[in-house]
Amino acid sequence: MTVEVDAPTMLDKATEAVHDATKAVQTTSQSIAGAIDAGRRPGGFLDQLARLTREAPLPSLAIAFLVGLIVARGR
Repeated sequence: MTVEVDAPTMLDKATEAVHDATKAVQTTSQSIAGAIDAGRRPGGFLDQLARLTREAPLPSLAIAFLVGLIVARGR
């Protein structure tokens, strides 16, 4: 018994799947870019994080880094 595959139909399905995946990636990228832009606005999360990082004294950053290493090694 031989199974015949309609090549143009399979190619059309594959092409459609690639186009759908491309649209999904573009939509996701735009969503992420929008969230990052919103966070960078004055008063946003990324703006506050950047400000705190610039203002933090070096010993505090060193302690935070060491705590991060300890937590990471524990997992």
